[in-house]
Amino acid sequence: MPTDHAVTPWKAGVSRRIITPPPHVELAGLGYYLNRTSERVADDLAATALVIEDRWGQSVAIVAIDLMYCEESFTRNIRYRASSQTGIPPHAICVNCSHSHNAPTAGFIRGAGEINPEYLADVVTHAVEAITEAWQRRQPAVLRAGSAEVDGLTINRTRENGPVDRRLGVLRVDTPDGAPLAVAINFHSHLTAHFEQNMRAVSRDWPGELIDKLEAQLPGVTALYLQGTCGDVNLRPEFNNTHRSSEPAQRLFEETIRAWTHARLINGDTVKAVTSTVTLPTRRWQMEEITKPREEALYRLQTGDTTDWLSGFAKVIVGVPERLPLRYGGSVAKAVAAACRFMIEWSDSVLSDLQTRPEFFETEVQAIRLGDLWFAAHPSEMFTTTGLSIRKHWPHPDLFMLGYSNGSIGYLPDACEVERKSYAAYQSPKFTGQFPFTAQSSDVMVEGILAALKETC
Repeated sequence: MPTDHAVTPWKAGVSRRIITPPPHVELAGLGYYLNRTSERVADDLAATALVIEDRWGQSVAIVAIDLMYCEESFTRNIRYRASSQTGIPPHAICVNCSHSHNAPTAGFIRGAGEINPEYLADVVTHAVEAITEAWQRRQPAVLRAGSAEVDGLTINRTRENGPVDRRLGVLRVDTPDGAPLAVAINFHSHLTAHFEQNMRAVSRDWPGELIDKLEAQLPGVTALYLQGTCGDVNLRPEFNNTHRSSEPAQRLFEETIRAWTHARLINGDTVKAVTSTVTLPTRRWQMEEITKPREEALYRLQTGDTTDWLSGFAKVIVGVPERLPLRYGGSVAKAVAAACRFMIEWSDSVLSDLQTRPEFFETEVQAIRLGDLWFAAHPSEMFTTTGLSIRKHWPHPDLFMLGYSNGSIGYLPDACEVERKSYAAYQSPKFTGQFPFTAQSSDVMVEGILAALKETC
């Protein structure tokens, strides 16, 4: 319903810039040393910024970027350049990546997507332009929060019948006369609907379909997809790269419209943002964990022997290693050679500072408050058990959980995955260039995020 301008404590602005890469820029993920550059554009990538200001002139900016990862230096460049243009404090700017595997990366992934500095410099510029224009477009606004529980779309890909976060969060932003201005959607799933239909096509995957549907249904609205807790979550396999691949976007569109329609007015009139440093425990690689796979890799490269290749280090080289040859035209020999090259390059790197690197990892967490709606942002591929633990211990129901934000530390496995030495626990730190996390790391992250959230109260 229309709201009187005089009683609206908020202002909001939104803007978008296209960041589709040129053909020579590598797309990230899906294998090692694929040199997966684009052959066509299925749909354009974007940086979309939303700025919210309270009655006292305090502002926050959230920018949704269609990239796989972003490292801290990339975020820092956006924050400080946008802050100089707008006055928004750097700590009040959140950079969230959609984690599309049909997009480039702004975070280091050994062998799985070369960082292109020239392209990323352009992305930073476009993101700053989007934030600045959104700030310049601030106008009186009405904020509402909505949610839905979405069943039947996602699965836990690491354990049978494992947990998933089904919460769909919706931030609705209208003008005082009720015209749609912006909508932000927070959900929790890898983008697996379309990425293998054409591995060399630039794409936002199913969030792109969702955004397009929302903007067609709500003329004048600009939509943002904010990626959440999905380190161990995929769409159900019947939706992946099949004739049913558009069903997830349609279902989420319908649920978003319901949540948007029934969204409640946000109470309160305060914007607040905090960032803090969390020190996550890690452990030093044992020498045998380096030398044994290195010897196997050298042997296989020298001899071309692929016998029992899935019984050695390659058994956790990707999430589903038996499918890895499909990324190399069906060639087991090429897949094994790529895995061996990775292992040799990783071992050379890790041995250079194995004994001198500290056994902890410092990273940022961020909390944002808009009245009685909260955002918790962190740089990891968080496992569902960890995300649900934060929800359980946070007393306010409307909480957006934003992974892949403001930095990149790879997978943050829970204690179960650490014990199993799975892909997320054992391979991820190799391609991110870190020491492995411990069984306590996820609990420390929970404590750090909850502490940041409490600071906003």
